[in-house]
Amino acid sequence: MMNRQILRIALPAIVTNITVPLLGLVDTAIVGHMGDAAYIGAIAVGSMIFNLVYWVFGFLRMGTSGLTAQAYGRGDFAEARALLRRSVLVAVVVSAVLLVLQWPLCELMLELIGPTADVRPLAATYFYIVVWGAPASLGLFALTGWYIGMQDTRTPMMVSILQNVVNILASLLLVYGLDMKVEGVALGTVIAQYAGVVMAGVKVEGGGWKAVLVEGGRWRVKGEMFKRLMYSPSTFHLPLSTRKTFHLPPSTLKTYRDIFLRTLFLVAVNLYFTRAGARQGATILAVNTLLMQLYLLFSYVMDGFAYAGEALGGRYWGAQDMPAYRAVVRRLFGWGAAMTLLFTAVYVLGGMPFLHLLTDEPSVVEASRDYVWWAYLIPVAGVAAFIWEGIFIGTTQTRGMLISSFIAAVVFFVGTFMLTKTMENHGLWLSMLLYLLTRGVVQTIIRK
Repeated sequence: MMNRQILRIALPAIVTNITVPLLGLVDTAIVGHMGDAAYIGAIAVGSMIFNLVYWVFGFLRMGTSGLTAQAYGRGDFAEARALLRRSVLVAVVVSAVLLVLQWPLCELMLELIGPTADVRPLAATYFYIVVWGAPASLGLFALTGWYIGMQDTRTPMMVSILQNVVNILASLLLVYGLDMKVEGVALGTVIAQYAGVVMAGVKVEGGGWKAVLVEGGRWRVKGEMFKRLMYSPSTFHLPLSTRKTFHLPPSTLKTYRDIFLRTLFLVAVNLYFTRAGARQGATILAVNTLLMQLYLLFSYVMDGFAYAGEALGGRYWGAQDMPAYRAVVRRLFGWGAAMTLLFTAVYVLGGMPFLHLLTDEPSVVEASRDYVWWAYLIPVAGVAAFIWEGIFIGTTQTRGMLISSFIAAVVFFVGTFMLTKTMENHGLWLSMLLYLLTRGVVQTIIRK
């Protein structure tokens, strides 16, 4: 029974994770036929900027999912509704700040990334269009977190699929139909983002497609859970100390703050990993980029089980059902062990053939042979961190997440300082694996 609940949440989340990168791949494929490599570079740089910026605001999804799952477990649907409203309002405020500060933000990010002279203006054009999708993207973070907390990962999956379909159709029409080039690709992305948030928002108001009936020209909500959610007397009472003052409970602010700071450590580690590889030359940078694809494949699957930890762990924690909570943790680590064995075997047997699919550059392929075995260790080093992150988010043990990320980041930076001088790129990869392992070990020690 518990395994069935885990898979019901994990499998749609895995599909969602796999489809998310398709938005960037579609854009790259379209500009790849424009006859100028600068277009590809512009999309790559622009996508990197938004990936970094939105990653920092991931607390909108993670914080919302944990708090909502606990409200769901308590049967407090009025609070669940209030949590959604608060997180959406925060998303709107953050989006407004991004829009107001878009020029200095663009200049700062372009300075940090340092694209070539022919790529920079195109990347800036892409940025100044796609930034107007910030309200939709951040709003969807809040909605996705809320759906996960409400034990529903199918809706985010459907939204992700819709976004990809809309993005493909809109971008093709704008680029090849209206000859808009980079502007068309950027606008297609924005259209897809708003299509996704509209669909997610409509499903909230409707209580789910299967929960809504039309009778006599009127909408009627079907299902006891959604009736309580939609029609509770306190549901539409604004959680404001006054009608003019926006108030967030201290627990919510603490959750958002801890996740925000934790994400900064993760961003710092990943940026430095890329930068340290780049300093060793184009070939090593390419090798590390390819090997990180193996890390991403594992993370897409394990994030699905982490989402199950958020939803089910938070649900039973909120309901104070400790036997069920501990059962969730045990089963999740069981699935984690199975995925670790599976991915390790797949990487050992198919790691190099997979890299051959990604590139046919002889120097990169040859250099990869010296480092690919580090990728074989990624599942073992990272599995505990993925599982505990989901559990910690669901139970809002965000201070533990922050502490583990800080300690792991210190291990990483000390490791790179000490090891790369003699081991070069091997030292960099060893530091990355120690970083992943440390997160899981510290979380295991401080868990509740």
